[in-house]
Amino acid sequence: MDVLTIGIAGGTGSGKTTITKRIVKEFGGDVAVLHHDSYYKAHDELPYAERCKLNYDHPNAFETDLMLAHVRALKRGETVRCPVYDFTIHNRSEKTVEVRPARVLVVEGILIFAEPELCREMDIKLFVDTDADVRILRRIVRDVRDRGRSLDSVVKQYLSTVKPMHEEFVEPSKRNADLIIPEGGRNQVAMDIVMERIRGFLRHK
Repeated sequence: MDVLTIGIAGGTGSGKTTITKRIVKEFGGDVAVLHHDSYYKAHDELPYAERCKLNYDHPNAFETDLMLAHVRALKRGETVRCPVYDFTIHNRSEKTVEVRPARVLVVEGILIFAEPELCREMDIKLFVDTDADVRILRRIVRDVRDRGRSLDSVVKQYLSTVKPMHEEFVEPSKRNADLIIPEGGRNQVAMDIVMERIRGFLRHK
């Protein structure tokens, strides 16, 4: 099966998920999605207090080899079982989610462009570039509201690992992008370009 693989990277809270949702809303069943966040490594050997101290913004925090295998399987037309990560307990859950192959595959995550092998699997690489103050505000709202975190823990994690890892790994990975999108899904001109590229692929293949 001929598959158009789109990578969407950018810092935490930059708007990657908004773009992904817009693509899914527009093309529905023609789109399969893999989130890098789903592939955080399991740490069943550590108690919750120790899992809280881990650096979740370093490339080594992810089981990227498994994600890469799933990307390649979906491109071959095979169904995969994607892991499910539970952010409230800082650990991978026992559940998995079935992801079926589709004509368009979206791969989304903060560090996917820092992984050369993943980059080689992508036909289009989009980097969502949003101001740091906007990103941290969005992260605070998300983590407190949806992930059961305290404001103090979110701020501490941002200053200790999120910000330095962004500067070391995420920001430099921007050079691997084909298209840099300021303000993410709110950038209508960029979204029109992306949507038309997908529409053309689906129309002519």
